[in-house]
Amino acid sequence: MSELLVWEDVALLSDLSQCPPAPRPAQCQDHQHHKYRSVSGLCNNRQNPLWGAANTALVRWLPAEYEDGEREPKGWNSPRLYNGFPLPSVWEVSKTILRSHLKPREDQYSQLLVEWGQYIDHDITFTPQTTGLTCLSTCEKEHPCFPIETGDGCMPFHRSSPACCSHPDLKHTLQRQQMNSITSLIDASVVYGHNAELQASLRGPHGTLSVHGEFCDPRGRPYLPPVPSVPSGCLQDVQRERGPRVECFNAGDSRVNEGLPLATLHTLWLREHNRLAQELRALNAHWSSETVYQETRKIIGAMHQIITMRDYIPKIIGPVSYEYHIGVYKGYDPAVNPSASNVFATAAFRFGHAAIAPTLRRLNQSFQEHERFPHLRLHDTFFSPWRIVKEGGIEPVLRGLIGTAAPAVHADKLLTEELTEGLVVLNIPQKMDLAALNLQRGRDHALPGYNNWRAFCGLKSVRTLKDFTEIVGDETVAKKILGLYKHPNNIDVWLGGLVEKFLPGSRTGPLFSCLIAKQMRVLRDGDRFWWEAGGQFVQQQKTELMKTSLSRLICDNSDITGVRPDSFRLGKHTSDYIPCDQIPSVNLTAWTEQSLF
Repeated sequence: MSELLVWEDVALLSDLSQCPPAPRPAQCQDHQHHKYRSVSGLCNNRQNPLWGAANTALVRWLPAEYEDGEREPKGWNSPRLYNGFPLPSVWEVSKTILRSHLKPREDQYSQLLVEWGQYIDHDITFTPQTTGLTCLSTCEKEHPCFPIETGDGCMPFHRSSPACCSHPDLKHTLQRQQMNSITSLIDASVVYGHNAELQASLRGPHGTLSVHGEFCDPRGRPYLPPVPSVPSGCLQDVQRERGPRVECFNAGDSRVNEGLPLATLHTLWLREHNRLAQELRALNAHWSSETVYQETRKIIGAMHQIITMRDYIPKIIGPVSYEYHIGVYKGYDPAVNPSASNVFATAAFRFGHAAIAPTLRRLNQSFQEHERFPHLRLHDTFFSPWRIVKEGGIEPVLRGLIGTAAPAVHADKLLTEELTEGLVVLNIPQKMDLAALNLQRGRDHALPGYNNWRAFCGLKSVRTLKDFTEIVGDETVAKKILGLYKHPNNIDVWLGGLVEKFLPGSRTGPLFSCLIAKQMRVLRDGDRFWWEAGGQFVQQQKTELMKTSLSRLICDNSDITGVRPDSFRLGKHTSDYIPCDQIPSVNLTAWTEQSLF
């Protein structure tokens, strides 16, 4: 008997264990993996099929530091000393260092820059948590619960789900690793999903995506479809209690309902897919629905990559860091692993939490406060898709994003109280603290400390208050942090990276700039289907794709008629906005294919 299990059995075991099955022999040589990327990211790299794929472990750029060497988080054993001192409670760190009563505005970038960061993060990483109600009713540290001690009790905390054992090194296999449940690649999985079942549930007829059957905006533009399982957990319009329920929206990423800006961006891309699919179908009447869908998906994926790498990342890490760490594209490199790293997902790319505004501004056509739909406190925007359907569509929110300055970040003004005292998490009855959750997540994942990561990036370690003050640019904050942690090596990496002075022309300090840049480079160079890679698009198509912009996306899929050429940049005067007909658009005739018949 040559085989103990047939492939159907392997698939069943994989499904039951929630672990991805190993690819079948020669699976990556299938014709389907030559032309279009798989929805799960599998076989992007033919030699290493799991690189970048969904449901694989976040990679470690530095070894984990579990208290027992295998799975106990940092801070699990209270008497445990680090460099002679116990770690401070994450709640105490949040209360003392991170909580901010005031969020001043900066003058260069719009709020859209902040929201794109969250949106594209949801295309790259999603670390699932262990589920169950057990952690809501206990303050005991018992796997999978790692509660956050507060002054008068605790906040529930579910540990991240362990990843499947797929590493050849035994020590690494015995150690708890965390999973990325979506594809690491910038591939618009946020639109299309990361597995075949989800992808199928989102598809509509003739190569389109499914839309809401009950609601649309006044112009007939579609909204995202509702989730299949109803009633959903999303909040409702309790004051008026009129009309049908608005269930949670369904999209390629399950976090779509976390906030109105996120749902708005998802809505734009749904509409863009269907607009492009319709146009491609008209240009190529001989194409099957599958070809229309896949070609549209390929273009949408390229647009995500261009907006992120050309328009977003240089503003975040600064031009010097971009040139040094990322540089010019030299083609696909199969030796590069594009998988998301643990420190990127758990710390570095969470830099954006400090730039979230306490208020969501909703603006009218004159970019003034909307007469009917006033500004909202952040906590009133969580899991509330009804506000889009019943309060003017996506336009008031979109105008607020492009017409409002992003919050400024200073070492002494980090996370708004709306996030540290009013965070809403579905199925958790109490208000949560995002800063404490982030710090606890870093400890749950056993991330090495701030100084270790400084050394990893070739930066000078912090040894004294004077060192730290130079890096932070604020002696009071540096003193507070060292007062809590007692030793610079004990500082949590997310906090240390967050308080660093920004590099010139960036929105991050040297450490996060380095870590984000390293991640972005491998996402680009290790992706066989990167839009600039050989064989993906012909030159005429690449020339057209370069015209991609968020401004054009907004023009084509909303009622907004005037934008900035780069919507990440803030328009301070009416004259800064130009009519949509002056914004370049991608000409799809470059995709016209001669019928063989």
